Amino acid sequence: MKKLIAALLLIALLLPAAALADGVVNVYNWFDYIDESVLEQFEEETGIHVNYMNFTTNEDMLVMVEANPGAIDVVFPSEYCVQRLLNKGLLMELDFSRIPNFSQIAANLLDPSYDPGNAHSVPYMWGTLGILYNKELVDEADVSTWGVLWNEKYKGQVLMMDSIRDGMGLALKYLGYSMNSTDYTQLRAATDLLIQQKTSGMVKSYGLDEFKDKMVAGEAALAVVYSGDAQYAIDLDEEGRLAYAIPEEGSNIWVDCAVIPAAARNVDNAYAFIDFLCRPDVARKNVEEIWYCSVNTGAIELLGEEYASLYVLNPSEDIRARLEYYNDLDATWLTVYNTLWQEVKQAN
Repeated sequence: MKKLIAALLLIALLLPAAALADGVVNVYNWFDYIDESVLEQFEEETGIHVNYMNFTTNEDMLVMVEANPGAIDVVFPSEYCVQRLLNKGLLMELDFSRIPNFSQIAANLLDPSYDPGNAHSVPYMWGTLGILYNKELVDEADVSTWGVLWNEKYKGQVLMMDSIRDGMGLALKYLGYSMNSTDYTQLRAATDLLIQQKTSGMVKSYGLDEFKDKMVAGEAALAVVYSGDAQYAIDLDEEGRLAYAIPEEGSNIWVDCAVIPAAARNVDNAYAFIDFLCRPDVARKNVEEIWYCSVNTGAIELLGEEYASLYVLNPSEDIRARLEYYNDLDATWLTVYNTLWQEVKQAN
């Protein structure tokens, strides 16, 4: 909350002057989610100064966009939040004649359910939700299913993501349901399954970003993680103990996108910035810096065989066919999910 308040104050100070300047673009992105030299390169090539600000959650970002109309020119929401921003009328419809490098976006990421035709969003990075596991402690066959997270062989050795959608989503998938279910009977079953997992002592801890380092340190047998964190951990694991799996029941594919708020004031500069990020050489630099899945076909070609061979960042077509986007939930179902997740977290 302190970071959010500080960011709000920063934008309030920025808006009267810099936000209205001709040679400025105000960018709001996740922490550690760009190669900083890319910002310098953009400024050198275009003469446009980048006011670069960061957020840590989609929810913080949404508050900022709503509370400061006109203060932000480019923002990077996740797919379900693109849908939420759209439903609130907060996004500009894009003119793709002004983003010629959009042609580099991979075909499998086009025309998504969260934004048909990509009318308002340009994919920036993508990834999956799966299981990072220690091959010395876990049988490879066991991670073919989400059921491994309930397997008594690994009692007390499971790190579970402290995330409502991801926690509920993987339980729903294990039961054969959609990760976007709005069927209360299905949600109740998923909740009961997660409560059983916790109360039986399967879960060592709930968390998020720290899991990659815990797995490298050998502190658990299995962890639910995002693919980028999995690749980070695998790269750091000098002993080659770690591997990543997406269970056969399927999982989530997430996409973070560049969008232009409807109230943006430096629209020309926003288009220039987004098109720059879609340029293959620039997209390559960002992938090499932050190590998530590239959306850019030209960048993938430039990255070469070393990148193409990373199965974590390049899941097969068979795996991708089993993935689904998160849809935004209306207020009623958000409340239901939140309430059920609190049952899980408070269970003893």
